[in-house]
Amino acid sequence: MPTGQIRKALSGFYYVQDGEKFIQCRGRGVFRNRGVNPLVGDFVDYEVESGSDGTITVVHERKNALVRPPIANIDQALLVFSLTEPDFNPLLLDRFLVVVESFNVEPIICLTKTDLLTEEEMSKIQPYLDDYRAIGYEMLETYKDDTDLVDNIAPILKGKISVLAGQSGVGKSTLLNTVLPSLNLKTGIISEALGRGKHTTRHVELVEVCEGLLADTPGFSSFDFDEIDKEQLSDCFPEFRKASESCKFRGCLHISEPKCAVLAALKTGEIKDYRYKHYVKFLDEINERKPRY
Repeated sequence: MPTGQIRKALSGFYYVQDGEKFIQCRGRGVFRNRGVNPLVGDFVDYEVESGSDGTITVVHERKNALVRPPIANIDQALLVFSLTEPDFNPLLLDRFLVVVESFNVEPIICLTKTDLLTEEEMSKIQPYLDDYRAIGYEMLETYKDDTDLVDNIAPILKGKISVLAGQSGVGKSTLLNTVLPSLNLKTGIISEALGRGKHTTRHVELVEVCEGLLADTPGFSSFDFDEIDKEQLSDCFPEFRKASESCKFRGCLHISEPKCAVLAALKTGEIKDYRYKHYVKFLDEINERKPRY
């Protein structure tokens, strides 16, 4: 039975790429009874019924799946944050980083508008950037009309399935319009392909970019912690995850427990104070979350 990958979902149809061909497929009816919903990014088996139409028969096991947008098997997320207009926001960045980590997706921090800051303004932000690099996060810095952007981002996108997320106004559209024309696509086609046009239908689609696949996440302004348990939260902070291996108690929440290695690392400065404050704030949000039934 042939196998392919769902590259687009629209109006109940799934467009499966198998080599050089696209097959327009429906999901098998039994999927609905089993609660199985094929997602863009899924690898699937399908049967061809007539011409170029087919039916998806099997959805292969996923390594992860997002709810908004509904997409599976993500390798990495490019988190686009501006250094100004809007101002750089470590709390919001940490929120995005935590949720991305919780889905086992590698975050890439993409900083925009780096040309709009004075030296004094940059000196206030630079310590944060140094901290994130020290933690181990990959970081890309760019600006409008950056002629090196395609060359710098191509190795990051190559061979990966990537999603793009960030606040409104941080430069996501500028980044897309810089990268995607390398495929000789017109702006109008880009808008239609990614569901960004004013009158286009919102849908998820993987677009080939720089020998990888990229999906935009239109409308994202924040992430929530609905799928994260309080015991899992510290695992979404890489420096906490490493330190917590030495905590005395399994399941330590790093608040007031004795012989907590995270609190010890906080005292020595190995864990930054603002990162710990963000952790406590997120933990409070999880604890205040209404129970799900």
